[in-house]
Amino acid sequence: MLNNFEIKPNIGYGNITFGLGMDEFVEKFGEPEEIDHFDEDEQMNTTVLHYWKAGFSAFFVGLASQILAGIEVDHPKTTLFGEEILGKPQEFIINLMKQHGMKAYETETEDDEGGEGHEIRLSYEESMMDFFFREGALVYMNFGMFIDENGNIQAV
Repeated sequence: MLNNFEIKPNIGYGNITFGLGMDEFVEKFGEPEEIDHFDEDEQMNTTVLHYWKAGFSAFFVGLASQILAGIEVDHPKTTLFGEEILGKPQEFIINLMKQHGMKAYETETEDDEGGEGHEIRLSYEESMMDFFFREGALVYMNFGMFIDENGNIQAV
């Protein structure tokens, strides 16, 4: 499966690289524990392969051909720029991103699904990264690439 838990912006995660077709991905990383399909958008279909035990989900998008365009992670050993990030406070992530030239971000607060609190999302549109915090700590994040309706990676 994964050989490490390093997020490589605009490239992938560990030994997973953006742009893989779904069949090739499953051949390399095995059958997922759960699959979700989202076909509401006429211009883009999305299939999500969940690997809960490995701590990630893979998002495949496209109409003509679906390719890996996004990854969501909650594995405790996940690293970004050489730093473990899960469980870290929002200020740590903001400073880490700033150190790597990413200063522009947006913050949004949402009530969580259970209504027991709220979740803060820190979004870096330029690098297509979203960080999600509960009770002051990073609990998961997602990142990806732009994909056109034909399943081709677009420049970020």
